Amino acid sequence: MQTVVLGTSGTTPQDVIDVARHGARVELSTEAVRALAAARGVIDALAAKPEPVYGVSTGFGALATRHISHELRAQLQRNIVRSHAAGMGPRVEREVVRALMFLRLKTVASGHTGVRPEVAQTMADVLNAGITPVVHEYGSLGCSGDLAPLSHCALALMGEGDAEGPDGELRPAGELLAAHGIAPVELKEKEGLALLNGTDGMLGMLIMALADLDTLYKSADITAALSLEALLGTEKVLEPELHAIRPHPGQAAAAANMLAVLKGSGLTGHALAGEAPRVQDAYSVRCAPQVAGAGRDTMAHARLVAERELAAAVDNPVVLSDGRVASNGNFHGAPVAYVLDFLAIAAADLGSIAERRTDRLLDKNRSHGLPPFLAEDAGVDSGLMIAQYTQAALVSEMKRLAVPASADSIPSSAMQEDHVSMGWSAARKLRTAIGNLNRIIAVELYAATRGIELREGLTPAPASRAAIDALRAAGVAGPGPDRFLAPDLAAADAFVGAGKLVAAVEPVTGPLA
Repeated sequence: MQTVVLGTSGTTPQDVIDVARHGARVELSTEAVRALAAARGVIDALAAKPEPVYGVSTGFGALATRHISHELRAQLQRNIVRSHAAGMGPRVEREVVRALMFLRLKTVASGHTGVRPEVAQTMADVLNAGITPVVHEYGSLGCSGDLAPLSHCALALMGEGDAEGPDGELRPAGELLAAHGIAPVELKEKEGLALLNGTDGMLGMLIMALADLDTLYKSADITAALSLEALLGTEKVLEPELHAIRPHPGQAAAAANMLAVLKGSGLTGHALAGEAPRVQDAYSVRCAPQVAGAGRDTMAHARLVAERELAAAVDNPVVLSDGRVASNGNFHGAPVAYVLDFLAIAAADLGSIAERRTDRLLDKNRSHGLPPFLAEDAGVDSGLMIAQYTQAALVSEMKRLAVPASADSIPSSAMQEDHVSMGWSAARKLRTAIGNLNRIIAVELYAATRGIELREGLTPAPASRAAIDALRAAGVAGPGPDRFLAPDLAAADAFVGAGKLVAAVEPVTGPLA
């Protein structure tokens, strides 16, 4: 099994994916253990002084004015975890919780939080045992970070609350810790606060969203090329010289991908007998690289934000390298929340243009000779009429999900936390949008491949043929009489989501950008 070693300088997106999705083991480097011990020494020294220090010897948030005596500080740390573990609603996905735990450990390992090495090691042990605390959908305002979700994770470290074992069974966290030989932690000064105070949930979901969108944008370029073929469109609009004079890198990459898929096609630019000459294809076909390219450039900015956040130590207060303990607002989720919302907007637009191409394939007045709704016997058969309804419903929901969460703020903590990021909410709706986008692309794939196969006597590009063959091998049927469509659409959805469309095409085209 792969092992990810955490030092003091952050981590990588691939490490997050490996731990969250693939169960990679986590180890603390010697450097991290030394940094943890050094920072803890600073906290212990401050805890021994009579002067109050926020997070060490005071209450929290609006209750920070109270100085807490030595004998109550362990109870204070337990209480902040218990009281903040106030999430409600459905459980969030296992991969999200694992990303959440790993990224909090990443910040702890930086040596800026004052958490003891043994607490950090317990966090790693819980991850490595495959124990996943129950975290709920609602509870985070994205400032001070993802408090409620992180609190449910910290609660499990204390042996309280519920968690899922590696076998998928839900049990009391204390039982699961004991079964794996892990002692519950007894939190000391500042440790409860340090385990709760970060942007880790929204960041983890951002990183996984970027990985998923990378595959989906390549898939969308492929389905756009397939639709262009099925509509007998022209590939001349994809020539690199045209995109060089508007130098957006994402646009050039999308056009190059489409051109690679279409290489050797016998369908492009084909004129039907008796049809008026076509000077230009519709925007949904001709402008596919511009729309997909703008989304790619948005992803590039989001990656930059994610990489900066991965290198950050997000806590409050923090232990600085000169030994000072200082407070500020680094826990605020605005940088991450904004790009999560940007990605939801881009994904909605990509889904919208894909749906327009599907609708064009089904309309006999605009499909350049294809049968109505790609049906075998239109009138007796309805073909893909209602598949497009489903796709349209998904697009409509994506437009609602594109409304920014980060434009909202709702005050909390007796107006102490009076401006919040809503980054967790932005991340949760982006995950839903990505699932919808996958389904939308799957419907376009289903329609475009059927349209190509209905062009009798014309030969598709080798890459298109490879995509069609792989889809058929996955159990998705081609043209024919009406059949129960839901299983076919589900299989196409799984095919796209597993990256099999890209995998089928790249041996012909080479790696897509």
